[in-house]
Amino acid sequence: MSADTRKKTYEHLKDEIFSVVSGETYLPARLATTACLLSEAFQPRFFWTGFYVVDPLKPQELVVGPYTGTLGCLRIPFGKGVCGACAETGETQLVADVHAFPGHIACDSRSNSEIVVPVRDGNGNLVAVLDVDSTEYGAFDEIDQEGLEAICQGLLIA
Repeated sequence: MSADTRKKTYEHLKDEIFSVVSGETYLPARLATTACLLSEAFQPRFFWTGFYVVDPLKPQELVVGPYTGTLGCLRIPFGKGVCGACAETGETQLVADVHAFPGHIACDSRSNSEIVVPVRDGNGNLVAVLDVDSTEYGAFDEIDQEGLEAICQGLLIA
């Protein structure tokens, strides 16, 4: 898929996701819809697409939420692996080779690259992270980062 096509796909998906989840108050429904639409739009490059949600009872842990793909890790502590790094820093993690990432957690050994984006509520509090894995090395770039960040920034507000 060309860079232009990917940009347009992200723009279209953002509008579609926000339209579908508008007015929906149940967080898992919003996240499941987003994971599904992203996965469908970018298969087979998106090998695993889903969310890890901040556990309100253990606020320094992420627990697996809605996703599409193979079995995900159940829990990830802040600071561990790519998802934990995103949760700890609050910044998107764009990793071309997860095997070279310090402390990488291999939920599925077929994953070779990953992008993880923070999801915040209207008050700026971290609620979840969007995790997308690919079997390809270097599968994600700035276009993916901009597109996914735009979706995640408005996901709980739309």
